[in-house]
Amino acid sequence: MRRPYTRRHLDDLLDEFQPHLRATSLNGPRGVGKTATALQRAKSVLALDDPTDLQRLQADPDLINTLPAPLLIDEWQRWPEVWDRVRRAVDDHQVPGRFLLTGSSAPRGVHVHSGAGRIVAFRLRPMSLPERGFEAPSVSLAAMLKGNAQITGETERVLADYVEEIVTSGLPAIRREPTPRLRQLALENYISAIVHKEFLEAGHPIRRPEALRAWLAAYAAATSTTATYSVILDAATPNQGDKPTKATTITYRDTLANLWLLDPTPAWLPHDNPLARLAQASKHHLADPALAARLLGLDAAALMAGRDSRASIRGTAMLGPLFESLVTLGVRAFADAADARVSHLRDRDGRHEIDLIIEGPGGAIIALEIKLTATVHDGDTRHLTWLRHTLGDRVVDTAVVTTGRHAYRRSDGVAVIPAALLGA
Repeated sequence: MRRPYTRRHLDDLLDEFQPHLRATSLNGPRGVGKTATALQRAKSVLALDDPTDLQRLQADPDLINTLPAPLLIDEWQRWPEVWDRVRRAVDDHQVPGRFLLTGSSAPRGVHVHSGAGRIVAFRLRPMSLPERGFEAPSVSLAAMLKGNAQITGETERVLADYVEEIVTSGLPAIRREPTPRLRQLALENYISAIVHKEFLEAGHPIRRPEALRAWLAAYAAATSTTATYSVILDAATPNQGDKPTKATTITYRDTLANLWLLDPTPAWLPHDNPLARLAQASKHHLADPALAARLLGLDAAALMAGRDSRASIRGTAMLGPLFESLVTLGVRAFADAADARVSHLRDRDGRHEIDLIIEGPGGAIIALEIKLTATVHDGDTRHLTWLRHTLGDRVVDTAVVTTGRHAYRRSDGVAVIPAALLGA
């Protein structure tokens, strides 16, 4: 029996665009819900992880033109040739809403056309807090971009609830496990599959799986920082002379990115460059904060106790960085629905730093600071007020996202928004 479908923020975009696009690709890490989302729109399915469907398609590639549309081709990378066949079918028959493709990137050594102009890609991320049913949001990011948001609402959620969400995961199948121990086991199996199976399937057999796992743990320890990759490597191999080569760690990074497991926040580089000397390094995030917590051996109790990670980058507790990663995950989903871009701001000398910059299609800017606190003080808003004074009316709203209970507007104009109350 099929489980009831939980609607995702991406569905709003797909409702608007997919019926008019000739071919649509849904990207994202394994287990994020791509197939379930695509099935809501498909009239026929070729599941290429099913040997029968794969053999049918290989024996008769013209099936893609005869099955009822929209046709979902699930796990397309199991037969990469089908990507180019879809592209050619789109060129030959200008019919909208015809194809849906889901899967990971093409295996190494397989060359496929980008699909640009023919196959339009959307990214599906792990579930945000509203998608998890955590709380009904009362503050809209889209309204903030328009400069008319109502900053109101109250929540009973407290710090311990956010900690539970960090370790529970936004991957649907994992969060459905009935107990914390089973969820941790599922996360461990997920990580093991990445190290021992998915790299091999992507064409990158790993000679030392333990080195890859250590690098992943060090990357997790760098969550919400702009640590260099040399710092991450040193954290992965403390006091070791036999370190992975630069080429090996580049393979780690690129393959994990191709598997949609890395989701860094880029640095904000505005087109008109009104701010001098902005740093250009991205902030590190794994696709799901729960994976980072598991890689670091941190459960809810350890996070609440303020423990540090095993692969230390900063020598401080990981709860703040992982809370920022949880909020960033949601903001990126909300911003996608509003056709906005998400970045972070940091100048090169470190005098000014803002966790998230959301830039709308018309150039409107929201600046967000993310604080692991229930109470906001003047020092928490100083970078926001600096940006507003520097850029003027381009900054349509500023806010501090907290673990508190009430959403309200401070006397300096900065909004205070509990993470539970922020939505699309």
